[in-house]
Amino acid sequence: MTYEEAIQWIHQRLKHGIKPGLARIEWFMEKLGSPEKKIPAVHIAGTNGKGSTVTYMRNILEAEGYRVGTFTSPYIETFNERISVNGVPISDEEWIQLVEVIKPLSEELEATTSLGSPSEFEVITAMMFYYFDTHPVDLVVIETGLGGRLDSTNVTQPLLTIITSIGLDHTEFLGNTYEKIAYEKAGIIKPGIPVIAAGTTTSAAAVIEEKAVELKAPYYKVSENLSFLWKESSRNGEYFDVFLPEGKELKNLFISMKGRHQISNATLAVIATVLLREKGYDVSDESIRLGLSKSAWMGRFEKVMDQPEVILDGAHNLEGIQALCQTVEKHYSTYKKHLVFSALGDKPLRQMIEFCDETFDSILFTTFSFPRSIPASDLAKYSQNPQKSINEKWEDAIEGLLRTASKEDLIVVTGSLYFISEVRKYFKR
Repeated sequence: MTYEEAIQWIHQRLKHGIKPGLARIEWFMEKLGSPEKKIPAVHIAGTNGKGSTVTYMRNILEAEGYRVGTFTSPYIETFNERISVNGVPISDEEWIQLVEVIKPLSEELEATTSLGSPSEFEVITAMMFYYFDTHPVDLVVIETGLGGRLDSTNVTQPLLTIITSIGLDHTEFLGNTYEKIAYEKAGIIKPGIPVIAAGTTTSAAAVIEEKAVELKAPYYKVSENLSFLWKESSRNGEYFDVFLPEGKELKNLFISMKGRHQISNATLAVIATVLLREKGYDVSDESIRLGLSKSAWMGRFEKVMDQPEVILDGAHNLEGIQALCQTVEKHYSTYKKHLVFSALGDKPLRQMIEFCDETFDSILFTTFSFPRSIPASDLAKYSQNPQKSINEKWEDAIEGLLRTASKEDLIVVTGSLYFISEVRKYFKR
């Protein structure tokens, strides 16, 4: 089997769609010798901020000398990054080996049970558990794919659980209110296992806390002024203090990923790593400082060009766009701000674009090749920006902006992580 054939087999599972439920992954785990019970893991759910929180945790633990595995989605640069060790994607050969193990099991599941065909995410999840069982690391940080309660990663038996911010995304699967979505995310909380959760809407936070109390899981809420204090935004990033559960403070921490929402994500990671000390992980305050300061994540307010300054951000829902606009206004108030926007059709586009209208001086709507992307002309109908324009070819749109922009201009590209993945290749070539 070649690498291309292996990845093609995985992607062919996309035809089975999204399949919430744990029956199929539990069948895989039993066949594989229950790897989910052997792996030291931290489990992360949430609407926005999972990837950033994973990055902060990984860098802190790496600074202390630990080997850290990660399971994240979607990928930005290469498919292989879905499973990584210390930020390095596993190799093509390892993906071939994983498919050679999981493909026969998938065929057996389909032929001998009534559980139905496994989805793409389910087979990748099975591969992740098998990989880290056979290639042990000190800790694996596992992102959910969708929701939490019925997500295939939820068979893990973690040391800690983390729930990042709650937003209205994937409402067709998770429900159309903050409370319903919080209920699904809170489904990753395990009896007696500490949970750290970001401050979100009052009603969503109440759902998470209620679940933690029900399961006797120690609950740590992260919110501004309660667990962290923003101090200063600079051209390079954010400075803040964190108040630890034991009453101690970590002062003047720094992150280069901009935005108040990133301080919340970083605080989640700091408190989680401090709690890991009780599990036998020796994490110094200095490693926390160093790990945070080194953290960067592709496609999250990522600067890919200096003059004109070009930022890529994978904001793909209302809360993500709000955070992006706040960060742009905070850090680039004196710039002339231009937006290149493309998105998938199942998002709250009217509300997302209304926020962009208020922040950006001009908006260029475009589209890209992806099953759920919609034409630029359809996106532009939601905008009241007097400087809006349309170009169905995103490469031409960006090249045109770059030709006319000066050092006083800021160009932001956003709307979809899948779109950002394509645009990032353009700037990195």
